[in-house]
Amino acid sequence: MPSFDIASKVDMQEVDNAINQTRKEVGQRYDFKGTHNEIDLANDSITILGADDYKLKAVIDILIGKLAQRKVSPKCLDYGKKESASHNAVRQQINIIQGVEKEKGKEIVKEIKASKLKVQTQIMDEQVRVSGKKLDDLQAVIQLLKAKDFGIDLQFINMRS
Repeated sequence: MPSFDIASKVDMQEVDNAINQTRKEVGQRYDFKGTHNEIDLANDSITILGADDYKLKAVIDILIGKLAQRKVSPKCLDYGKKESASHNAVRQQINIIQGVEKEKGKEIVKEIKASKLKVQTQIMDEQVRVSGKKLDDLQAVIQLLKAKDFGIDLQFINMRS
């Protein structure tokens, strides 16, 4: 029986490379000269320290651009609230979303069921498996999900026929 998995995975090596490129660009840009700005990656979260609100936003914009160049979707970023740091600096925590959460999985399954396609779905850990008798039905599910925005980056993996 043909099937595929719906997942949301982030290549952490690409994220690390994008962060290193961001550090390098921030260090070279004229508008950042003489100010203290940092960007760090720890586990699945990025901490950005900006000298002020403008610099924090500029560092985040640079990071998003570098992630896009490396084909990492900005949808995988979950922004925390801005916090004050010493010397009038601003800090923000950004979590990297890995996997399809249960709530998002239920939302995806509900959308597939509403389409009335003849496929079965099941939520497994951090992904959703879709199986059906016809490959065309599976491809229709992929097109349906690509057209919708679930707030996370979806990948369609492990296609078996």
